[in-house]
Formats: sequence, C-alpha cells, structure tokens
Amino acid sequence: MAQAALRLHCVPSNITTRIKQLEEELNTALFYRDGKRLQLTPSGEIFLDYCQKILALCDEAKRSVHPDAAPSGPLRIGAIESSATTRLPQLLAKFHQRYPEVNIQITTGTWKQLLLDVSQHKIDGAIVAGSIEFPLLKKFEIYQENMVLIAAKSLGEISTQEDLIGKEIFMWTEGCPYRAALEDWLKLKNISLPITSITSYATIVGCVSAGSGVSLIPKSMYEQYKNLPQLCAYQFDHLTAIQNQFFWHQNVLNHKARDAFLALLQQEFSTKNC
Repeated sequence: MAQAALRLHCVPSNITTRIKQLEEELNTALFYRDGKRLQLTPSGEIFLDYCQKILALCDEAKRSVHPDAAPSGPLRIGAIESSATTRLPQLLAKFHQRYPEVNIQITTGTWKQLLLDVSQHKIDGAIVAGSIEFPLLKKFEIYQENMVLIAAKSLGEISTQEDLIGKEIFMWTEGCPYRAALEDWLKLKNISLPITSITSYATIVGCVSAGSGVSLIPKSMYEQYKNLPQLCAYQFDHLTAIQNQFFWHQNVLNHKARDAFLALLQQEFSTKNC
C-alpha cells in the first residue's frame, strides 16, 4: 500500500479506501488480508490479468495515434462496381503490402448511396464516377474512364446512333453517369430508346455477348471480357471519357489509414492518363 501510495502521490489510506470500493462494486474480495499483509485471491488474480491487458491496450492506443505511428486499424472504402472490379484489386494489393496493419473493408453501391454513407461516417471514403459535388465532402480526381459500346458480332456493324434503334439496351439504373452518357449521345440525333436496368456488369456483358442487345461500359471493364468470341466494342468521339473521383468527409481531419490510401491514389493516378 505504501509503495502504491508513493507512486500515485497520495496517502495509503486513500488506496485502501479505493480498493474496498472496488471490491464492493465487483461484489467479490480481491485480497486476502492477514494483518498488514495482502495476498491476491483467485478473483484478484483474474482481475489483475484483465487490468494488465487493459493498460497494455491503452498504451497501444496511444502509440497508434502518435504522429510518427504507421497507419493501422480499419479502413472502410466504398466504390462503384466498375472501379471495384477493375481498378481496386491491384491498388489494394500495393496498399496492403505497404500498410499490413490496416484492415480494409470494401463495399459497393450506387454513387448516391456511397456518398451518403461517407457524409454519415458509415464509410471513410468512396470512389464514384461523374462530375459531382456533395455537401461536406472533399474530392480528388483520380482517373478518367474511356467508354466503349459493346455488342455481339451477330448484331452487325454499329457506326451511328441510328444503328441502336430496335436493339435492346442494357444499362445500370437511373442516375448512373455511364447511362446518362449514352442517353446524351442518343439525344444528339434526337433519339430516345427504352433501356433495361441491370445492376451487374457480369449480367450486362453476359446478355450482350449472347446477342440480346448492346451496352455502354468502361473500357477497363471491357478489357476483362474482350476474349469472349461473340463480343466486340466500338468507340465514338462524342462518347467522352468520364471522370472518377475519390470523396472523403472534410470534418474527419485525422485518419492515417484514409490519408495513406488517398496518397497512394494520388501517386498512382495523378500523372497518368487512364
């Protein structure tokens, strides 16, 4: 008791009182008392073990947020499916190699839902497509997606918007910037065609390669399927590249794992024409 009081800069009676209060709170004895001698009870041994773990965890927490500490802990990143499928795998491999203590969690969704999740602190950042501004969020332009129109060879050559008349069109749901790009391209010829909504690129490509219709997809996505024997792609001048961006919350100032991820994005894409 005297040694504990010396370390805590108080009198021994204060230590005795606090221990008795702790035993009352836990409803168990932590010490056997034999005159002035104290010995831990079995419950005291168990409680001491937990205390040591708690103190060690506190020390670890202090080290983890030190300015010189390496990034660690969870990192929740959202991405639209095209980015998650084509761009993220190699990027995540590099990130994990550099920061093995970071536990990355990836979710996919529409750009609106992902940005809403960032604004509500459900995820730490998101990669989405399109020219977008969102309240409370900062952004960094990472790459441009060149777009290609895909169709089965059995549908014949496609050289103008008129060639899509009478053909089934498969695209993501309303609000998708790639879908909007196709609709704007058709409007150049005053053409408005029905579009079937499908929220899966694998399904879209499968329908197209089977000869059921056409679609507009990122060129990076087409590269994964270009070996399908019936699939072909067309590029048009007015189907311009679409900017993809990384968003994060402007009020979250100290997030080492997110900042390291952003730095890697800047390193990989800021000087590249994708």
